[in-house]
Amino acid sequence: MAPLDGAAYRALHIDRVGAVLRVAIDHPENDLNAVDALLHEEWTRLFRELKQEDAARAVLLIGRGRAFSAGGDFNWFPTLKDLEALDHLRRDAKQLIWDLLDVELPIVAAVNGPAVGLGASIALLCDVIFMAENASVADPHVRVGIVAGDGGAAIWPLVLGPARAKEYLLTGDPVPAAAALELGLVNRVVPAAELESQALAFAERLAAGAPLALRYTKQAVNKLLKDALNTAFDTSTALEIVTLQSEDHREALAALREKRAPEFKGR
Repeated sequence: MAPLDGAAYRALHIDRVGAVLRVAIDHPENDLNAVDALLHEEWTRLFRELKQEDAARAVLLIGRGRAFSAGGDFNWFPTLKDLEALDHLRRDAKQLIWDLLDVELPIVAAVNGPAVGLGASIALLCDVIFMAENASVADPHVRVGIVAGDGGAAIWPLVLGPARAKEYLLTGDPVPAAAALELGLVNRVVPAAELESQALAFAERLAAGAPLALRYTKQAVNKLLKDALNTAFDTSTALEIVTLQSEDHREALAALREKRAPEFKGR
């Protein structure tokens, strides 16, 4: 299998540091790395291709700009109106998450700023998570009137337990780095200026390990994550499609545009 071709990506910058494949989320049109059609498609393709990556022995996933990924692009949401577009998105989202868990190489996430919504799910589903002191993680789907349907309904309860997970999923409140470390959402919190160097050093440490032992250990542990996703993912994404077509979702987007509080009516 040919090595992954970084030139084929626009919103992801891919290079190699020794045996580590470094993937930087770097959207050319948005320094918050908001998720739009381009970034969603490239993430889907990235994790599919990483399953076949033979040249690297570890992956570093890091954000550039002001965020790791600050959630969905509100200008993209209104384009997802018809059921065909929504179903295509659902299938891509499911493949993205399943492929992420099927990547055998260890993935170190370096969360440089807000990791929100799908960005949070991707970060939390990586193998080892470094976080800058000024970063945060959040799943605020409910704030725009939709269900947490891209993996959040599985990974947050698995890490935090149902009660704590529902506190954050039902409010959308962000979790600052120090609290994320205390709660066990992430592995290490470091100064922002040291984030990439420390995360890269850890990825290099993994890359120097016994490849088969690391890959197979990861596969075994990820069975637990897959069980949680098998329980929650299809239900949450189906319900997310329902809420993406709701009046409450349209009201949430209108309120954001008009800089006012939304008036939800449950329909």
